[in-house]
Amino acid sequence: MNFRHLKFFVATAESGQVSRAATQLSISQSAVTSAIKELESELGTSLFFRTAQGMEMTEAGRDFLASTREILEKLELAKGMAQRQSPAKGSISIAATYTVIGYFLPPHLDRLQHIYPNLDIRISELNREGIEEGLLSNRFDLAVVLTSNIANSELKTKTLLRSSRRLWAANSHKFIREGKATFEDISREDYIMLTVDEAAHTTMRYWSLSALKPKVTLRTSSVEAVRSMVANGQGVTILSDMVYRPWSLEGRRIGTAVTDYEIPSMDIGLAWRKGVEIRKPVASVIEYFNQSYLEPNY
Repeated sequence: MNFRHLKFFVATAESGQVSRAATQLSISQSAVTSAIKELESELGTSLFFRTAQGMEMTEAGRDFLASTREILEKLELAKGMAQRQSPAKGSISIAATYTVIGYFLPPHLDRLQHIYPNLDIRISELNREGIEEGLLSNRFDLAVVLTSNIANSELKTKTLLRSSRRLWAANSHKFIREGKATFEDISREDYIMLTVDEAAHTTMRYWSLSALKPKVTLRTSSVEAVRSMVANGQGVTILSDMVYRPWSLEGRRIGTAVTDYEIPSMDIGLAWRKGVEIRKPVASVIEYFNQSYLEPNY
């Protein structure tokens, strides 16, 4: 058992599919499958049920997941502290959008606070326009944003993670049983439209490539509302793997499927004003994210 086995296991458990875990980790599906088999062999128990819809954790798998997450967090923390050349001091003001704060930033803030205990990190949640204005006026030092939405030429961006978008539907839906759907098929279904972080604008942009339109029956800024509506069979949607969870709040299962059109990924990363002097606290945070995502981890 090694760090690689644990990391692959967590990625598969959180995504629910080997293919999605492989995409997130930028490795082959066979590497993920082999690592999980080796881990199960060493532990002497099955961690997943293999189903047509993906990988569903066994009771032993759920118990092991909690312990594994704690181990990985401690390893990442130790790695960060070992790589730190000098303690960063001072303050940094970071802006982030709703999706980033809800689904990406929290574990990184925890690690940064442990690695740089003398660094005062201040977080503000705003929409993209507010963040761009704040960066250009020097109200914020740095932003963690959906870089795929940033188009201001006065800002520099660095993408850290590309999260694939897939079709979501209730687990009993024919799209999930078949594992795929055409945009023409999807256009006949009731569609639940997420609006937060310009999701609706992005959705219509890639739908326009198909010359079709979704049959929108609900627009909402709540990811949980989308999840509940989809899980209860009230419609389908297309959203990113980052916000995907296999269960709704009511405990109903949600599945994913691929489509016949290539859907652009949701890209997450950093943004700051071009030409601005990068203070050491800001440079330390940028370097942390570089090490976490842009340097090989195995």
